[in-house]
Amino acid sequence: QVQVVESGGGLVQAGGSLRLSCTTSGLTFTDVAMGWFRQAPGKKREGVSCISWSRGSTYYADSVKGRFTISRDNANNTLFLQMDNLRPENTGLYSCACRPFGSDAPWYDPESYYSWGQGTQVTVSS
Repeated sequence: QVQVVESGGGLVQAGGSLRLSCTTSGLTFTDVAMGWFRQAPGKKREGVSCISWSRGSTYYADSVKGRFTISRDNANNTLFLQMDNLRPENTGLYSCACRPFGSDAPWYDPESYYSWGQGTQVTVSS
């Protein structure tokens, strides 16, 4: 059974920090990439960050580069997103998902990912 569960969201004021976790089971991490996406009500999912599981290469949306850090714990099959200096524009439902490592689609394309979790809500107040 494939399972993806996000946690760590919450309410924080602008300038604060949150650390999101994505615990997985039933997935192969030697040949996949994992991504974090944000979705606001009535809006489409937007790519936040992505990491290649084996190589560790990282990618970030321009809007979060320098403030967010993606990482993974190979031994525990867990993905993290450290979010610092949060802004109200970062508010949304954060979900993680995987896709084949060798995908030709851009890393930020949600249609290329599968095995989505339920998401964890991040709300940043001003």
